[in-house]
Amino acid sequence: MSRTRLERVRASVGIAQLALQQIEDDLSADDVDQAELAAILRELIEDTDPPGGLMASLAQLVTAAARRAAQIEPDRDGDASCPLHEAADLITDNAGQLLIWAARALAPPRSHQK
Repeated sequence: MSRTRLERVRASVGIAQLALQQIEDDLSADDVDQAELAAILRELIEDTDPPGGLMASLAQLVTAAARRAAQIEPDRDGDASCPLHEAADLITDNAGQLLIWAARALAPPRSHQK
């Protein structure tokens, strides 16, 4: 394994963790109200760039790992790639959908408000 690649991954994970910590700090602020919390949740699942959102990006990352695992698995039996594909599906289908439901419960989208 290339030491440089692993170092880049570690650095990128560190940057992502710092960014997520900032979001967590913002979520923990005493002045976050119902509408703002809903807006923050929507930001996690929506983006101007398709497929968009943090959840879609995480699922895409795990899917890339699954594709690579499928190529290099010793027996090509799916022991590594199948759980990764399932994890990507859970991120998209479960976590993403649950965030959407929570955001709607807090503040319905404007297009549906009267």
